[in-house]
Amino acid sequence: MAEVIALGQPTVGEEELAAVREVFASGWLAGNGPTCRKFEERFAAVVGTSHALALNSCGGGLHLAMDAFDVKPGDEVIVADYTFPATGHSVMWAGATPVFADVRADTATIDPAAVAAAVTDKTVGVIAVDPFGLPADYAELREITGRHGLFLVQDAACAAGATYQGAPAGGQGDVAVFSFHGRKGITAGEGGAFVTDRPELDAQARKMHSYGIEGAVTRAALSKLPMPEFDEAGYNYRMSDVAAAMMIVQLDRLPSILAARTKVADSYAELLGDCELLTLPSVPADRTHPWQSYVVTLARGIDRGEVAMRLRDRGVQCTFGTYASHLQPVYGATAPCPVSADLFARHLAIPMHANLTESQVETVAATLREVLSAVATNP
Repeated sequence: MAEVIALGQPTVGEEELAAVREVFASGWLAGNGPTCRKFEERFAAVVGTSHALALNSCGGGLHLAMDAFDVKPGDEVIVADYTFPATGHSVMWAGATPVFADVRADTATIDPAAVAAAVTDKTVGVIAVDPFGLPADYAELREITGRHGLFLVQDAACAAGATYQGAPAGGQGDVAVFSFHGRKGITAGEGGAFVTDRPELDAQARKMHSYGIEGAVTRAALSKLPMPEFDEAGYNYRMSDVAAAMMIVQLDRLPSILAARTKVADSYAELLGDCELLTLPSVPADRTHPWQSYVVTLARGIDRGEVAMRLRDRGVQCTFGTYASHLQPVYGATAPCPVSADLFARHLAIPMHANLTESQVETVAATLREVLSAVATNP
């Protein structure tokens, strides 16, 4: 039986276990505790923002961003179409309407021209997405949002470790949100973060992520018995201190994880660069890719489903890229996003993680070439 080469795999080990043991010994396992605070300080430094808030998910961070900007029913928020639906869902959770904007064919990032064309008198903000970790065109997006007085949220779910014009991904919008799901470059299995340079946005998100009151760490520092009052109905989006301990170690690992993933991406480019039946990912010169996923675009006419089944039969895990949101029934969208729809139909994600060996990368590339040739010859 052929070796199974995993699509994604976390890079974790004894250091994470030791960090978790320390949290167990401390007696504080719950969310929003002292280990979370340590992680927040470290993560803010890594992404270059003044504030970071540890969360249980990136989706929670998107929801908190909508709350912080007071998005409400009747508002419209322009959303990058090619993304996991949590992005559009967050606008619906606020009672507002997501208006999906098409993406660039080469990078799959939101097309600034499509954003500009989608602005109406109901538009209050824009959520750009860094697909598979590649930052969007933030200079152009900032010009558009600044001209119209709109907020800009950076959905950097996959982008930890990326850069844009020399700066770490995370500081390009008014707010950025990250994911630490198991397939991300750094992970605690689940988790997320909300980052910003604006103290008022951090304060509102921090309040609302814990039911609408100050956290227990803050209350414990008071000189009298705290009696919190609830003046807003907040949520429970707290990260546990167990997860935060893992994330602190993951931040230590980030440089080596990025180096290993980049090496894999470079090998794929060398091994697949001359294959006429696919197009490799495009990375503009002013940004770097953290390679959360490695996604190729199959030539038109290639049966992606058949390619995927044959790859899996030979032990190479794979999947589609992400979603063309406007095609999802939940949104009832009517405006077309043809580029996003095309990428949704032709993107194929192949194994990408920091633990891949040179031999495994060569096997993936050779198998993909063979399968593509067979499917193209016998459609």
